[in-house]
Amino acid sequence: MDEQRAIPDFTPITLLTGFLGSGKTTLLSRLLKDPALSDAAVLINEFGEAGLDHHLVEQLDTDMVLLKSGCLCCTVRGELAEAIRDLHARRDRGEIPPFRRVIIESTGLADPFPVLSTVKADPVLRHHFRVGKVITTVDAVNGLRQLDTYLESNRQAAIADCLVITKRDLASDEDASTLMKRLLILNPDAEILDASDRGLDFASLIFDQAPPRVSGLQSPSGFYCDAPQQLVDADGVSHSAAFSSLVITIDQPVDWTAFGLWMTMLLNRHGERVIRVKGILNIAGEDRPVAVHGVQHLVHPPVHMHAWPSDDRRSRIVFIVDGIDGNLLKRSFEAFVTVSQMSAVA
Repeated sequence: MDEQRAIPDFTPITLLTGFLGSGKTTLLSRLLKDPALSDAAVLINEFGEAGLDHHLVEQLDTDMVLLKSGCLCCTVRGELAEAIRDLHARRDRGEIPPFRRVIIESTGLADPFPVLSTVKADPVLRHHFRVGKVITTVDAVNGLRQLDTYLESNRQAAIADCLVITKRDLASDEDASTLMKRLLILNPDAEILDASDRGLDFASLIFDQAPPRVSGLQSPSGFYCDAPQQLVDADGVSHSAAFSSLVITIDQPVDWTAFGLWMTMLLNRHGERVIRVKGILNIAGEDRPVAVHGVQHLVHPPVHMHAWPSDDRRSRIVFIVDGIDGNLLKRSFEAFVTVSQMSAVA
């Protein structure tokens, strides 16, 4: 097959994020050693930070090198959108190997959402790239303290499709267990993996697109966390982080138009505070489930799954929100869907 024709219509972009010192660079180095990712282009802050010098085989220019694995590695010295557009243009001109995916390593203090929104906001990128998975590294030793202290750490964990626990061998079983419980509260449907697991298939972190998971972890009220998390600022003063998460379960089939209108109104009014929404819907008139996934104002195209993961055909949507009353959100959804379906019957 011709290499150029094998390039996907929409090149997936994977975001690798995590707080300072959480092991992003180490994980990235391990990822790039996998031959399965030889068709990747990687955007990082500085090559020195990534510790990739022993893999370099060709300096293509001042900002780009070609690794032994076949991966391209680039520094981001200006705007992210400009860097991705440059990669796209050089690939089209045949100046660089025809990469088929992009991995972005964000800085440790970054809110992940602006990186993801770049793809949708840029008029060139949105026609050639799509947002893939968000992978967040969490330090088993310092993770709890960072979650207690920094809003960015909470956002990085809440937005993740996959959480990778690093430095597990340096943490006690009690601390690791406490961290795991905290992460499950903050992001109940994310996959959680241990970086020290010898059997871990690192390439699968990039390739796998698992269906949404909705477990029975919520409290009797329907919330995963009823009480706001307490953060501590630089002066040691305690304050609340208004993160909460809830699951909405719908017994009857969902009207796709009604759902779309409700979601559009929600994001138009509260998009900055809807950290993440992910779910599986039983759409009226459809035999197969539809997966939905959004991050703040950025909503991915719905995906028609091949089959239901179990005999349970109820729709389930997980919301992770910042400062929104979950009870009002739930009542708004139920009222809108009920009224729409009653009108359709009438």
